[in-house]
Amino acid sequence: MIKISNLNKSFGSRTLFDDLNLNINAKEKIGLVGRNGHGKTSLFKIILNKMDYDSGTISIPKNYKIGYLEQHINFTCPSVLEEVCLALPKNQEDEKWKAEKILSGLGFSTNDLHKNPLDFSGGYKIRINLAKVLLSDVNMLMLDEPNNYLDIVAIRWLSGFLRSWQGEIILITHDRRFMDAVITHCIAIHRVKARKVEGSTYKLYEQLDKEEEIYEKTRLNVEKKKKQTELFIRRFRAKARLAGMVQSRIKSLEKQENLEELSKIESLNFSFSGLNFHASKILSIYNLSFGYTKDLHLINKLNFDVLKNDRICVIGKNGKGKSTLLKLLSERLTPLDGSIKKHPDLKVSYFVQSDSANLNPKKTVYEEIINSNSDCLPQKARNIAGSMMFSGDDALKKIEVLSGGEKSRVLLGKILANSCHLLLLDEPTNHLDIESCESLIRAINEFQGAVIMVTHNEDILHTIATKLIIFDRNAASVFDGKYKDFLDLRGWEDEGDFLKRTTSSQISLKKSKDEIKKIRAQIVQDKSKILNPLEKEIKMIEKNIFDLEKELTLNTEQLIVASTEGNVAVISEVSKFNKVLKNKIECLYTDLDLNTKKFEQESKHFKQLIDEL
Repeated sequence: MIKISNLNKSFGSRTLFDDLNLNINAKEKIGLVGRNGHGKTSLFKIILNKMDYDSGTISIPKNYKIGYLEQHINFTCPSVLEEVCLALPKNQEDEKWKAEKILSGLGFSTNDLHKNPLDFSGGYKIRINLAKVLLSDVNMLMLDEPNNYLDIVAIRWLSGFLRSWQGEIILITHDRRFMDAVITHCIAIHRVKARKVEGSTYKLYEQLDKEEEIYEKTRLNVEKKKKQTELFIRRFRAKARLAGMVQSRIKSLEKQENLEELSKIESLNFSFSGLNFHASKILSIYNLSFGYTKDLHLINKLNFDVLKNDRICVIGKNGKGKSTLLKLLSERLTPLDGSIKKHPDLKVSYFVQSDSANLNPKKTVYEEIINSNSDCLPQKARNIAGSMMFSGDDALKKIEVLSGGEKSRVLLGKILANSCHLLLLDEPTNHLDIESCESLIRAINEFQGAVIMVTHNEDILHTIATKLIIFDRNAASVFDGKYKDFLDLRGWEDEGDFLKRTTSSQISLKKSKDEIKKIRAQIVQDKSKILNPLEKEIKMIEKNIFDLEKELTLNTEQLIVASTEGNVAVISEVSKFNKVLKNKIECLYTDLDLNTKKFEQESKHFKQLIDEL
């Protein structure tokens, strides 16, 4: 168990943690969430003794081993397999098959295992470090955004691996679905404190929202009572016969706790500027072919149309041609064969992370945004900067001082300054936190135009995609349907092998595709029968709580009036009724907690059944 008590950390005048308290218990798999810059990575570094803190204590058991994903590259062996085998515990040095299993899951082919690790791209080098961490004999895994270096197939494999991990985990990721599939508990770094709940990110955020709503209602109620008390004191201070009551109110006022108004937490709040498009079709791709060498075509005879409101997601393993397709559609590359026919009025906006290198380091955020469109007015540029979390003087920051995530927001801001019919987005979520990803999803859903997006984020895929372009089985193909339909009807080529190596579901994997479809259909049917009534029950309980709390608030206001007027009969009657209401509300909260836990347990159970097919 790791115990953090009264942890304080500041950077200059900015407080990161203020008496933060946190326990991580045996077998707990923690999802660590919070806004960018609120201290998630700093907490990692403090636990790992890689960052100093101002005060507090961190208690870690003796001989407790923590494995974390290193960004630093320091390879010493001539082959990938030998390098990863360095992480094997001393008594398991001959069990190379464990290293092979993990490397296969992370996307390394049999031939890759014998190549020099220094010959791989930066992303694959990080995968080698990840493989070493997963193979090592540690009590806890600490993983900070591991998805940034993985493709969708490897992410799905890693999800299964982490679910079967027997030790503790602390995970930071912007992929909400991935996190919720792995974790048992969720911790938010929120308002310089830590808030922990058992269950999913959804439960945590709902609880935080509810607590802040209650706090604000309480604060307003306290302020209202305070003003009423002050009014009473001013009105009757001179009345001799009421002197006792006035003094009592004065003492009560002195004891009353002052609740500060909660500061606004800055977040992404934006919308893409769409243009009306009268034609139904905006792009037609005919027999598109492209390769960087004559012998190897990444894209071969690809055909598809883009309609004016399409939401197309481009998915597949890394290095297979996803980003290349967007470069072809944006005319940054020329096809070897075939054609891309655009409507003559089509306006396209293109986001790609590598464009951050083209930002002028000497310009400010504001200058980059306003210079992206000659028609952009100064106030609009300021508003866009604010929506990208560069409000006030932050809009005048030079590009050269920005982090990678901040530069990504500048690129998004430049797109917002230009209206378009088609958005091309190449992995826009890489430097965003969960809340910012939610803002992006909302902006895409509201966009009046078409979107083609490269992403590995399954939460986005399930939420947005209506059509898929899939790079799998050594080809690019079109799937006209949602991501769930693709998983149910087709699935990934290598995923069966990954599951076979990492779970105990060999029997399921030997079943025919027809048998698996039947079993899957039955599981989905059983899931609906159990989860739908639970969901209805939860919504009904929430509504009852809301109604009773509203009634309680009205009664409390009535009590205040009666107390001021000295109406003993009303005070007695309403007080008794309020006690009944509070008991009912408490019982409802107990029912809500039980039903929510049951819903989450059943959801995980059915997801595991489907994942094991």
